[in-house]
Amino acid sequence: MTPEQLRAVVNATADSVEQRYVFADLGASTAAILRANSRDGRYAGCTGPEDLAEQVTADLHDATRDLHLRLLFHEGGAVGEDDPVAQEAWWAEQARRTAGGIRRVERRGGNVGVIEIGPVLGDPERAGRAIGAALSLVADADALVLDVRGCCGGSPDGVVLLLSHLFGPEPVRLSDIESRADGTRQVWTVPVPAHRRFGAGKPVVVVVGPETFSGGEALAFDLKEQGRAVVVGRPTRGGAHPRVGLVVHPLLELTVPVARSVSLFTGRDWEGVGVQPDVLVPAGDDAFAAALEALRASGSPPSPR
Repeated sequence: MTPEQLRAVVNATADSVEQRYVFADLGASTAAILRANSRDGRYAGCTGPEDLAEQVTADLHDATRDLHLRLLFHEGGAVGEDDPVAQEAWWAEQARRTAGGIRRVERRGGNVGVIEIGPVLGDPERAGRAIGAALSLVADADALVLDVRGCCGGSPDGVVLLLSHLFGPEPVRLSDIESRADGTRQVWTVPVPAHRRFGAGKPVVVVVGPETFSGGEALAFDLKEQGRAVVVGRPTRGGAHPRVGLVVHPLLELTVPVARSVSLFTGRDWEGVGVQPDVLVPAGDDAFAAALEALRASGSPPSPR
């Protein structure tokens, strides 16, 4: 990359962070850091887009500690929200190759249903049939394990759709979403067919780990907050800010957090701290076995907190 191209990418990144980052003051100060670094020649030694992405991402993290705020290198070409046709095609192919994020559905002894989710839970338009089919297969199980240890993200609407199968027919208000552009938006469960709903009184355990991130964390967080599930495993990574993708170079995508989750019970979220398990499983121990043990020990769902 030429010096002019390096400056253009950094300036475009700084402008987008300043204009769209969920916290306006922090976005402005972070943008100022990037511009100062550019003037001081910090990025002059970057040999190409991949090097630049690594250096800028490190600076973004130093300034904000926000794991969703990144400059990503895409060897095959970056796709962002400014090209909705290409973005739609990319996510549709992702959903096709991963069954919308439904990795495994299983019945185990004792009529325990298991759904493993990863790497990314898709949105209802592309993954809705897969999510509905998975829940249909466990709807009459006596207990359910949701394994999100390998889930590193997901569509907020896809998370809501899956969660909607785990409550009764009446709408349930989940964590709100707060953004600079739209203020506070309430999030509620959506109607699902009765034959796909896993009964509200039956026990649910969510298995989490250090690779669980973003949408996977949202699923565990809301179920824990609502007292609908016991969370078992190890603390998650701590990324609670929904983001958008912006192309700032043909091979570079800037992901900018534009909103945050807000707990109905505490007003906080899991950003930077992760979702903390109810049952902590030491590293190296079998978290799935601990989840099954938690089911055996549970007589009824825990109370909301």
